[in-house]
Amino acid sequence: MIKAWIEAMRLRTLPVSLAGVATAWGVAISCPTGYSLKVVIACCLFALLCQISSNFANEYFDYKNGLDRPGREGPRRGVTEGDITPTAMKNATFGTLAVACMIGLWIAYQGGWWLIGAGILITIGVIAYSSGPYPLSHHGLGEIAVIFFFGIIPVNLTVYVATGVFMAEALLLSVAIGVMGANVLIVNNYRDIEDDRAVNKRTLAVIFGQQAVSKIYMFNGLLSQAVMIPIWKKMEAGWIISAVYLLIHVILWRMLTSRHGSALTPVLGMTAVTMFVFSLLFIAISII
Repeated sequence: MIKAWIEAMRLRTLPVSLAGVATAWGVAISCPTGYSLKVVIACCLFALLCQISSNFANEYFDYKNGLDRPGREGPRRGVTEGDITPTAMKNATFGTLAVACMIGLWIAYQGGWWLIGAGILITIGVIAYSSGPYPLSHHGLGEIAVIFFFGIIPVNLTVYVATGVFMAEALLLSVAIGVMGANVLIVNNYRDIEDDRAVNKRTLAVIFGQQAVSKIYMFNGLLSQAVMIPIWKKMEAGWIISAVYLLIHVILWRMLTSRHGSALTPVLGMTAVTMFVFSLLFIAISII
């Protein structure tokens, strides 16, 4: 049972939410007015719980809508395979989201009550990704949602709440992290294309095909480092980070285009980890 719940959390994808807040921490470190570490930690917990809730919701609503079937590619789906009851998954989804919202209220208390509006938008996004009248993940909008909810929103808002100011560097980094996160979803949908096509789940891979989304994967990696150029002009050590990232990115792209089915699951995990390592290296050079 515990293994089924851990699988439902999709640990391979969790570095995506951690990377956004970690990158924001790197930006906050360089803020001349200082920053609040406890706020950064709270934002990290909030982002992590929101992603876990979204992963639970994806499994519950895909099962409810008949989009999952036993033996599909990718991680084992606990509800579909009978390891977890639908009711338990539904309760876990909204229970986890409720805890995230409580942390979000404390963050709003620290940074301004207008942030409740942003919290409501994020909460809606958690559910709207897989459910509602127009589920984003079912209509080719999943990658765009990831760019906003795992890149632009968490990086910029974490920097603001932690420092009290918006910073231009945060905007550039939020785009970089956002498209890196979108690549994780691209690998997921590239792997699951046959299962998704069979149930008419119109992901970007289903709509445009594997060859097209593999090119988007490559483009996103290049774009993520292109937007970093203005920042690296001020932080010369950053060029090394970009070089390492691009080298790994090309290797992962070659793996993406040469593997099929469940063999792509490690590529998904490595794409997410590469993104997180990028954020940690950014913290390192910010401290130096």
